[in-house]
Amino acid sequence: MSPEAEPDQERLTVAVLAGGRSSEHDVSLSSGEAVREGLQAAGHEVIWVEIGRDGAWRCAGERVSMTPAAGLLGADVAFPALHGPFGEDGTVQGLLETLEVPFVGAGVAASAVCLDKVLFKQLMSARGIPQVDHLGVLEDRWSLAREEVLADVAALGLPAFVKPAHQGSSVGIVKVTSAEQVAGALDGAFAHDRLAIVEAAARGIEVECSVLGSLRSERAEGAAEAFASPPGQIALAGDWYDFEAKYSPGGMDLRVPAPISRAASERVRELALEAFVGSGCEGLARVDFFLEEERVLVNELNTMPGFTPTSVYAKLLEASGIGYAELVDRLCRLALERSAAQRAYLY
Repeated sequence: MSPEAEPDQERLTVAVLAGGRSSEHDVSLSSGEAVREGLQAAGHEVIWVEIGRDGAWRCAGERVSMTPAAGLLGADVAFPALHGPFGEDGTVQGLLETLEVPFVGAGVAASAVCLDKVLFKQLMSARGIPQVDHLGVLEDRWSLAREEVLADVAALGLPAFVKPAHQGSSVGIVKVTSAEQVAGALDGAFAHDRLAIVEAAARGIEVECSVLGSLRSERAEGAAEAFASPPGQIALAGDWYDFEAKYSPGGMDLRVPAPISRAASERVRELALEAFVGSGCEGLARVDFFLEEERVLVNELNTMPGFTPTSVYAKLLEASGIGYAELVDRLCRLALERSAAQRAYLY
């Protein structure tokens, strides 16, 4: 993909989906507002669909009625600017497939796998991709074998991070520095999810890399199916990258390009593309890493990262020469291209 490629100027009608049932409802609304403005700047018509905390879909204050194979409010394509469960986990993607509406981002399977932090790490392990040491814990096992779980966590070493497996934006995450804190942290994680993940603390710096799919019409023979941005370093004002650091002014500083060696930067981009392709992602993703000196470790992959112009995903691509309006336009083109290819198959 050439970052300088000019987007097609055909006017589209885009349904922007924002809000949702997850704890990231407000973050999603901010992402959706930015996407709407970007699409309008690119010359497209936008239909705003807000999903309430109750799960109801509304447009212009009225409930949206949906019929299989009948589309969505006449939109050419949907942009689900949704984060976390009930939006980034394959559920909405499956609904849009049923409506026969092309949509931005990963499909059902990749969305479900990547939001499940344990399953994603298992997939990356199967591909031989280096990661931080981790442990998945089911709530039922915690109830029946607490001492065994505590022993397994102790084997990872402290400090460690305890997280719900299906949440984003650092929701429900606790940093534990003593054995006495582990039980409370797991109980807190299980308030959000039946599956928790415990990760050993990495010793290095955190960097992130944006991935953007390339249009088939632009690809030269043998060209990559996606573009990986130069990595950026997350420089924190506090101790670790929690919710406040992500969304409070001054909580973190993004350094682009990251002050790392050329070899480490190339390795980050290589692994970002491998994680993107290996997990079946399409359209976009943000891949998060830890660097322990020159050793690069994959941490997570977000199929729909925060999407304001000041969010890490967009800022990394802006540094690559891809402006925000061009970015959201391109993602819609990718969605349409994928949908047309899928419809050509015999079922």
